Amino acid sequence: MSHPTVPATMLAARFHAGERGVTLEEVPVPVPGRGDVLIEVAYCGICMSDVHMVDGTLPPFVSEVTPGHESAGTIAAVGDDVPDAWSVGREVVLTAGKRCGACLSCINGQPFDRCLTPLIMGSFYDGAWAQYVLVSFAQLVALPGGVPLDQAAVLTDAVATPYAALKDTAQLQVAESIGIWGLGGLGTHAVQLARVLGAAPIIAIDVSEFARNRALALGADAALDPADPDFAVRILELTDGLGLDVAAEFVGSSSVRNQAVTSLAAHGRVVMVGLAPDPLVLTDSMTPVMRSQSLRGHLGANPTHLRELVSLVQHRRLDVSASVTRVYPLGQIHEALGAIERREGHPVRLVLDPRGR
Repeated sequence: MSHPTVPATMLAARFHAGERGVTLEEVPVPVPGRGDVLIEVAYCGICMSDVHMVDGTLPPFVSEVTPGHESAGTIAAVGDDVPDAWSVGREVVLTAGKRCGACLSCINGQPFDRCLTPLIMGSFYDGAWAQYVLVSFAQLVALPGGVPLDQAAVLTDAVATPYAALKDTAQLQVAESIGIWGLGGLGTHAVQLARVLGAAPIIAIDVSEFARNRALALGADAALDPADPDFAVRILELTDGLGLDVAAEFVGSSSVRNQAVTSLAAHGRVVMVGLAPDPLVLTDSMTPVMRSQSLRGHLGANPTHLRELVSLVQHRRLDVSASVTRVYPLGQIHEALGAIERREGHPVRLVLDPRGR
């Protein structure tokens, strides 16, 4: 079943491996197959991982793709064997990836976050920098009234990834101390989420004074410059001489990860979320062993995380109304990419509106 106004073609921003940037192209609107749902995209965020793929900093996974994995919109058409709950016209938010369907975990029926080779939307298959995007119905989370579509789009990665990283991978507990390195889109939300999860104290860490002040306004108990010569002393002062229970790293830098490790308390955990091609080399490999510390990598979130976040926003336990810094029509994708590369206005998230072309 499809909406009668679904066109044959659509505008999409396409990435071609070996070329810097994206090109705006008119391409066919995908047709839903078995278990598929076609979404008319209302909003899609621009993540720094998108920017780094487009500018060549991160290697591409496929030769050609439509980027974009932070999206929300309206169901425009459904394929066969899609549950009746997912009907045309329903507003939804999309998880940022899907199971590969081929690894041993998937064959054995394990959920998305147990997949051995998860597929990220906009990196492994076409994403939502387009007027329409095709996804599995398993990626959908229904949107209740009171959750704006632009805010919902931001939830899918910029909020869901740090939420899953702190809640599940780091296993952050009430009254545990946390340091958050990198106060961009994910790190800024990590400050808010650490507060929702009951962490204390919350220490925000960034070289940018603007980012540190923003974190304080969002609920951080302290904000530090990682280049401060007294940084290690300040961490101990703020944690009663113990160090951090959790160090969350959203930068993607070996030097930052080393600073995070050296800031840990006994039994502390570093959770690494920032993507980085450079090798991880620890300057001190003895202390993590002697103090039972751990380093844990984290990628993405699952539909359960996204449903929880939608509920938190709906019931006003989490406020992401200030997270959408600016909305650009899809046709202004090059201006938007330039703005985020230059960090104009210190954005939390820049968002595309494909409906405005």
